[in-house]
Amino acid sequence: MNSIAEQLNEVRKQISAAASAAQREASDITLIAVSKTKPIAAIQDAYAAGQRHFGENYVQEAVDKASELKQFDDIVWHFIGPLQSNKTAAVAETADWVHSVDREKIARRLAQQRPASKPPLNVLIQVNIDAEDTKSGVAPSAVGELASFIAKQPELRLRGLMAIPAAGANSAMRKTSFQAMQGLFSQLQSQYPSVDTLSMGMSDDLDLAILYGATMVRIGTAIFGARAR
Repeated sequence: MNSIAEQLNEVRKQISAAASAAQREASDITLIAVSKTKPIAAIQDAYAAGQRHFGENYVQEAVDKASELKQFDDIVWHFIGPLQSNKTAAVAETADWVHSVDREKIARRLAQQRPASKPPLNVLIQVNIDAEDTKSGVAPSAVGELASFIAKQPELRLRGLMAIPAAGANSAMRKTSFQAMQGLFSQLQSQYPSVDTLSMGMSDDLDLAILYGATMVRIGTAIFGARAR
C-alpha cells in the first residue's frame, strides 16, 4: 500500500493534469483532503506531506480533531457535511469554511454564533443540482435568495457554491450537472465580488469537475483509502 504522502502526490499530479487539459492553472484549484472517520495520525501524515486544507462531515469529529491539532494553526478546516440547526454553534466556533449551507435558518445561526474574535466564516451554498429527494441543498432557482441573505451578514463571507452529483450518475449525467453548476457560479460571480469558489469533484470525478470550473475538489478515498464507516 502506498503511503498517504505518495497518494497525496498522485492526487496532486492528477489535479495538475486535469487543469492542464482544461487550460487552467493548477494553482487555482484547492485540494481538500476529506479526513472524516480517519485517525489523527492520518491527518498528521498528510500535514507532514504539505496538506493544509482538511474536510470533515461530522460535527463532533470536526471539533475533536481541530482541538487535538490546534498546535497546527495553519490548518484550514472545512465543514462539508449536512448541518443541523442544533449543531451550528460548534461549527461556527471551529470551522474556517462551511460548504453545506442550504437554508436561511442555518446561515442566520452561523452568523449569530460566529465568535467576534474570528474572521468572517467562509460560506458556500449547497445546491441540490440533480433534485434528489434524499439530498440536502437548495434548488438552483433558490440560490439567489439565499445568497442575498448570506451576503448581508457581516459575520459571514459568501464565497460560492458546492454540489455533489447524484450517486451512481454516469459521466454524461455528471457532465450535465457540472455544466449547470458552472452556469450558476458564473451568474453568482457577476453579482457578488466575494464569490470565487466552486466546490465540486471527488475522487472519481475530479477531472470532469475541473474541466467545468471547480476551484475546490474534495478528495478522501484516493488520499486516505476507503472509509471505516
